[in-house]
Amino acid sequence: MLDKKRFPIGVFSLPEEVSQRLIEKWIASISDLPSELAAAVEGLSEEQLDTPYRPGGWTVRQVVHHCADSHMNAFCRFKLSLTEDKPSIKPYLEHRWAELEDGRELPVQSSLAIIQGLHLRWTILLKSLSADDLKRSYIHPEHGREITLTEALGMYAWHGAHHLAHIKMTLPEFPKA
Repeated sequence: MLDKKRFPIGVFSLPEEVSQRLIEKWIASISDLPSELAAAVEGLSEEQLDTPYRPGGWTVRQVVHHCADSHMNAFCRFKLSLTEDKPSIKPYLEHRWAELEDGRELPVQSSLAIIQGLHLRWTILLKSLSADDLKRSYIHPEHGREITLTEALGMYAWHGAHHLAHIKMTLPEFPKA
């Protein structure tokens, strides 16, 4: 049974066929995430930002900072894949990154600003890609396989929605300040 607190929108699964319409939907999700995240955390108190979305889970603050960390890595993976032949990417220990001082203490506005600028650049890049570009790939050593940019696009569109859902499911516990 899937843990709805851990996976509120389910797990990512790449469809067998990915249409141009689905690609456009994923790009729109990448484009819309900065404003959706900002709206979700607007007016939250420090106590609310430091509330975990589930027992043993990250706080809302850590989730926002994680999105910036993760999507910076993703953007680099796209650029590497577009400029090199099947690069092997460097995985990172995201749970450890989330426990560093900046992830636990820094105001979320710093990561919201990163996400806003990053997603603007990422969206422009994504809209410029051809079908052949989306077939390019990188090697993920942790998973031991190639990941195409089509799959990565879907995965990161899901990732943003996944963490936005974590934040939103935490919000009913507290009225906005």
